[in-house]
Amino acid sequence: MSLELRDQEIINRVTTKRMQNNILWMQIVEIALEFAPEEAKRVMRQINENDQAISDLWKDLAKW
Repeated sequence: MSLELRDQEIINRVTTKRMQNNILWMQIVEIALEFAPEEAKRVMRQINENDQAISDLWKDLAKW
């Protein structure tokens, strides 16, 4: 099954924007760790816990 050219172009554009956003997010992390390291680490731990919960839900969904 192949994607239509228009759909593939949209996916490529989304991929590019996601890569750009990932770089920006990492810049925010660097700033947070520089100016408020303890608070930043606390929030990062919470984000990581939520990401793990999301991964577990994806695993459950993939079983179906």
